[in-house]
Order: sequence, then structure tokens, then C-alpha cells
Amino acid sequence: MTEVYFAVPGDIETPTGGYGYDRRLIAELPSFGVSVNHVALPGSFPSPTPKDCAAVATELGKLPGDATVLIDGLAFGVLPETIVKGVEQRVIALVHHPLALESGLSESRQAELKDSETKALGFADHVVVTSGVTKRILEADYAVAGDKITVAEPGTDPAQRATGTGTPMQLLSVGTVSQRKAYDILIAALEPLKELDWRLTIAGALDRDPAATEALKSQIASSGLHDKVTLSGVVVPATLDRFYESADIFVLPSHFEGYGMVLGEAMARGLPIICTTGGAAAETVPEGAAIKIPPGNVEALTRALESTLSERKLRVKLSDASWEAGRKLPTWNETARRVAAVIMGLKA
Repeated sequence: MTEVYFAVPGDIETPTGGYGYDRRLIAELPSFGVSVNHVALPGSFPSPTPKDCAAVATELGKLPGDATVLIDGLAFGVLPETIVKGVEQRVIALVHHPLALESGLSESRQAELKDSETKALGFADHVVVTSGVTKRILEADYAVAGDKITVAEPGTDPAQRATGTGTPMQLLSVGTVSQRKAYDILIAALEPLKELDWRLTIAGALDRDPAATEALKSQIASSGLHDKVTLSGVVVPATLDRFYESADIFVLPSHFEGYGMVLGEAMARGLPIICTTGGAAAETVPEGAAIKIPPGNVEALTRALESTLSERKLRVKLSDASWEAGRKLPTWNETARRVAAVIMGLKA
């Protein structure tokens, strides 16, 4: 077995797409001859204290000099240059999406993160990204050579086709409540449609961005949608499966997605999709399987929601295309195979 040390900041069980990707790699890589040693890093990233950065340097310093280290970009991109430069092991950086593209950052913080991640990636021996869009961004804006990057899209587990509910129409959105996920845009878009018969469930962590969560709760209350919108928080997999099963329409209003794993989950169930063109989302869902709108455009989202809620033929058309697309999505087996090839130094 080839060994890899997988350095991940924070709790590996954190319910986000990025951590889910990391967990699946840990589970699947041994099937391809790669033994994974999980290295837990402090949870303060991407805003670490000097003490936490020093702790990372200590952890990496304990590893064999000839080891291969896969480092999650949430940490790697903000490590001081002095630490990254001093890592003697072979380093593979895993970039879910560039840190500077998180929403809600000041211009100075964006510039700081971009500079830090550009420098860090310059010291990586190889970079794994989760979409072709992220690969192009790193080539164009982060000075990473294309032959140094491998795309390993997230896998999607097969699922039964959703049956929906119909009365009222069930809208579903899945993902941590944060500024980047743009649930405020979704609520604003739904406010003019309050007379239609629908319900919205937002399934995702409520504690990752407390300010965004409180603002969203206030917006729901002030818009008079409190009896139509449910913030379910994190739910167990069986409950999330039930949400997908009973959904009629899937909505993802994000400003930016590095891939959009929940879009794959929606396609695996044949759900009609409304999503933005933010980041890789536009490419994750093929044309015909979704109504795609510019991120942040409330009026366009309202129009898309109104037509999808009101027109059964449109929902059926979108659903059929989504179901067909879902049958062609990469599996986690393929994701792990690509990453294992990088770890072993083979052509992915």
C-alpha cells in the first residue's frame, strides 16, 4: 500500500460538501492501494492564529521526510509562506474552491487570501481541484501551471427518482447557511410569490455563519414567509433522503460553487433544478436539466420560480433531463481513482 498523510483542519465530520469530499476520499482511497493517515489540524482555518500555524508546522515536521502529504486547501492556502516553504515532504494541495471567492469578504481580505493562496500553491508539487472551472481559475489568476492540476470531480451516489409532493409544491435547498449560499436572494425572490401554494425547506448548518443565519431568520419573519419556510439545520442522512424524495423542485441560489455536490444529488433523483451560473454550478448541471440565472439576480430568480411552480410541463421536461444527467455523473470510485493516481505519481 502507498501511504498518504491527509491533513484536514477542524472536525472531519463537519456537514459541508468539502468535508464530505474529504471523508469519501478517506473511505475510498484504500480500494486503490492508498493507505490514508488522517492528520487533524486546528479548526480555526481559514483564519488561524499564529499558534495554530505553528502547530501545523509541528505536525508536518513529525511526518517522514519522504512522505506524501495531501493538504486540504482550507488550511494550505492560508499557511504562512515560511511554513509552506519549509515543508520537506511531497505536497498535494486539495482546492475545493479559491478562498478569496468566499462571499462577504472585504476587498482587503480578498486580496490577502488571494496573495496567500497564490504563494502557497506555488510551493505545492501538485494540485487537485473539484471542477474544471476551478482549474481554469487557478491557471488564469493563481499562476498554477495546467499540467500541475488534476480535476477530480466529486462523486454522486445512485438514488431512487424522487416522487415529489405536489400539494403544496415542495421547494428544497441544501447547504450551510452562509453569505455565499445566497439564501437571502432566494427569500427575496419568493416574497412576490407568497400567494402560490409552496413550501421551502433549507437543509444545512445554521451555526457556521451566525450573522448570516440571524439575518436570514429576520428576513423570513419580516417578509411574512415564516409559515412557508423551514430552516431545518443539519439533518441525518435518512431525513435528507426524505427531503429529496418529497421535493418537487431543487433550488441553489449560490453566488459561487466550486462544484455544487448537492446539484449532483438533485440530478441523481431527477429533480427539476433552478440554480445560478456562479462558479462551477453552470457546468455541473447540463443545459436542459435546470433553469440557470445570474447569481444575485432576484427578479430572474422570481421568474424562474414562478414558471417552474406554475407549469407542470416545464417541471416534467426539467425532471427528465435531470434524471438522464444524473445517470452519467461520476462515482466516488472514479473520484478516488483520480486522486490515488496523483498520490502514486501516475497519470490520472
